[in-house]
Amino acid sequence: MTQLLRVQNFTVSSDGFGAGEGQTLERPFGHADPMSLMSWAGTTASWKMRTEPGGSRGLDDYFIRDYDHNIGAEIMGRNKFGPQRGPWENEEWQGWWGDEPPFHTPVFVMTHHTRPSFTLSDTTFHFVDDDPAKVLEGAKEAAQGKDVRVGGGATTIRVFLEADLVDTLHVVVSPSITLGSGARLWESPDELTDRFHLDVVPSPSGVVHHLFWRK
Repeated sequence: MTQLLRVQNFTVSSDGFGAGEGQTLERPFGHADPMSLMSWAGTTASWKMRTEPGGSRGLDDYFIRDYDHNIGAEIMGRNKFGPQRGPWENEEWQGWWGDEPPFHTPVFVMTHHTRPSFTLSDTTFHFVDDDPAKVLEGAKEAAQGKDVRVGGGATTIRVFLEADLVDTLHVVVSPSITLGSGARLWESPDELTDRFHLDVVPSPSGVVHHLFWRK
């Protein structure tokens, strides 16, 4: 069975930024407001952080329900894991997610400053300093036949796109949000149409789903 490298539900502003500048412990998305950027997901019935009944069904909810389907490992950049830069000053930091990370798979954190792996609940974090192909090789082995997801941020997704390793992408554009600076995925989705087919599907919520798959 073919294992795919997938990008799913990655949300960008109208000008192509997945996060803003000035990331801190208190502001994981920098100057971007994650509640606005990800509001399309938070209003769905299947949003995992929902604490009250209700929520929308339909297209957006379908993508939220599909998020974990057949995913066996996750790859992320260091800035998605945490706000620290350079050598680890404090290895007590174990990510933004507390004792129950939402991944439920092995997670490979790409960084030039490695540290020992650790496990929280059913998620083991590995810190790897290698080229994208080698990282993907290890992630596919850990995924045990399932697909691998590149979870972000935008810089890490671009690294795998530039290495021509991504098989499918689902990118959600929030037309009402402009960031102006930060971590940029693209200036235009047309940048990828030389290698990918593209379907553009507007949602009643106002966001636009961009679905890419290899030609």
